[in-house]
Amino acid sequence: MKHLVRLLALACLSAVLVACGPPRKSVFPPTVTIQQLHAVPGKPWKLTVRVQNNSYGEMDFSALDASLHVADLPPMPMGKAIDLDVPAFAADVVELEVTPTAPMAAALAAIAGKGSSGSVAYRVDGLMMAKPEQEKKQRSFDFQARGWLSPVPGIPDTYR
Repeated sequence: MKHLVRLLALACLSAVLVACGPPRKSVFPPTVTIQQLHAVPGKPWKLTVRVQNNSYGEMDFSALDASLHVADLPPMPMGKAIDLDVPAFAADVVELEVTPTAPMAAALAAIAGKGSSGSVAYRVDGLMMAKPEQEKKQRSFDFQARGWLSPVPGIPDTYR
């Protein structure tokens, strides 16, 4: 009987010690999409990029290194050092300025007069540098996002 009590006490002590450590929070790659694009002809485009944290813990995002593809045209690089602390399952935005190629500007100009019925496909792919909440070092996350850009009615040179 004494042996059984000691064994049971040892099992309970082990269970208590295991439970003392912090639970690990699952980490998943972020989602990056274009929330808004302001494209005044002859000037750099102003992009509002939405960064969605899909993890169970906060992530500190520090850099975006990506390519923007509009329609089937050659990609345009977009990158920036950023400083976003995004809670679990939340999102934040970052502003970027990019210089479009002439064919990309023409692709948007072609749909500008069509209102919300016009659209052009886009794709953003690249790397996002972030430090998950329970980790000491940053790591890179690959991402790829696809969507459509359409003119915003009543707001000239703006696409969502």
